[in-house]
Amino acid sequence: MKEPLLWRREEKSGSKRGKVIWEGLMMTMMSNNKVEKLKNTVSVRSSRMNLWMIRATTSVILWICIVQLTAFGDMWGPRVLKGWPSCFTHESAIMELPSSVPRVLPPKRVYKNNGYLMVSCNGGLNQMRAAICDMVVIARYLNVTLIVPELDKASFWADPSEFQDIFDLDHFITSLRDEVRILRELPPRLKQKVENGFLYSMPPISWSDMSYYKKQILPLIQKYKVVHLNRTDARLANNGQSLEIQKLRCRVNFSALRFTPQIEELGRKVINLLRQNGPFLVLHLRYEMDMLAFSGCTQGCNSDEVDELTRMRYAYPWWKEKIINSDLKRKDGLCPLTPEETALALRAFDIDQNIQIYIAAGEIYGGSRRMASLAKNYPNLVRKETLLEPSELQFFQNHSSQMAALDYLVSLESDIFVPTYDGNMAKVVEGHRRYLGFKKTILLNRKLLVELIDQYTNGALTWDQFSSAVKQSHADRMGSATKRLVIPDRPKEEDYFYANPEECLESSEDDMLSSTA
Repeated sequence: MKEPLLWRREEKSGSKRGKVIWEGLMMTMMSNNKVEKLKNTVSVRSSRMNLWMIRATTSVILWICIVQLTAFGDMWGPRVLKGWPSCFTHESAIMELPSSVPRVLPPKRVYKNNGYLMVSCNGGLNQMRAAICDMVVIARYLNVTLIVPELDKASFWADPSEFQDIFDLDHFITSLRDEVRILRELPPRLKQKVENGFLYSMPPISWSDMSYYKKQILPLIQKYKVVHLNRTDARLANNGQSLEIQKLRCRVNFSALRFTPQIEELGRKVINLLRQNGPFLVLHLRYEMDMLAFSGCTQGCNSDEVDELTRMRYAYPWWKEKIINSDLKRKDGLCPLTPEETALALRAFDIDQNIQIYIAAGEIYGGSRRMASLAKNYPNLVRKETLLEPSELQFFQNHSSQMAALDYLVSLESDIFVPTYDGNMAKVVEGHRRYLGFKKTILLNRKLLVELIDQYTNGALTWDQFSSAVKQSHADRMGSATKRLVIPDRPKEEDYFYANPEECLESSEDDMLSSTA
């Protein structure tokens, strides 16, 4: 029986509707799946973004921490970051941890840079120290960038030390950044130019004032971009400078030029060893071979030693004076005291014969034979070599400037400082001890002393007369406050700025006024 037509039509119509409904349901489900996938994708991307942000933030925080640790600089940071194969123990490292908030660095001084100044220092440690102070000041007032000074490696001592081997370089740069920009080396383009031989090099005129540098040196820097000063000793006048210039010289010397943590650590150890046995005197006994050859002073030397010193003097062409009358020079007070003369002088000052005497010097010429008289009168003679183990000094061997830095630190802390010759170390330590509170420094009048010593040894003076004359003549030569001697047009004969930086000494003006009242 045939189905009714109406039914067949409804069936066909119903199947079509079902198909439409089914297709609609399928599309809805697929749409929902896409939405879910999209949500999942967004969720994954969001999670990845959050993870990236966490990692980035953590990295920034860690970097800030490292920078802050590095900023400690003058405390324990450098030792942790750089390391040092020396005698430091775990206990001493713990004791050095900072107990206070790290110092805040001064803001950078903003100025138009006129060029770059390179300098090569000449001489021993303390001659270079004073020169570095002067070069910083010159760079500051010329508004140029100073390249870290090169130290002398070609002098008699042949010390290969670089600036950062002796001084705390990071502290030097950062502590002065409110005055002058200091770079470790030239920018790459200029460095390449210099390496190719394009460098204007010259020695500035000795004892010049700042006007010379502004009128003569600054135009050269502006022209060539880089100027190299190949001599730096005594190139800035002692006097006639503004108060700001003098104070900046002091700031560099007494604050910015800090020895490396390793040298300072060993210096503290020597000082502590000395302090355990009471007060101590530092004797800067400048009776070494190079000084005797240079000065031509041969008092007490035998004929073989005189010949040896003469040959050495002729071997160094930059030592201009060759023919020297030792006796005349000694009578003029231009020779370092001999160890024998020094023993008499210390006794005349009534220095306690049981006091520790630290010898701040290199090898004494003539050795134990020349030291016998001093050792007999003052048996407690010590040196860094006798206080420290050889392993503690092995990193300083053949580095005379680093050894001199140790002696410098001990000299500053001594109860009495006695230099037997007014060389650069004697002068710079004298000035630094004045800055630290006019610590007792016996400034020997060598011309008068050798005259009195000769009179005593010839029997013209009794011991009491000799001792009384020595003490009376040195009553005002104990490192107290005094005016710096100024001799116009004769700067070599006037008082050295770094021996008496009176512009930087607190209460010195009141003391000097009261002493003249």
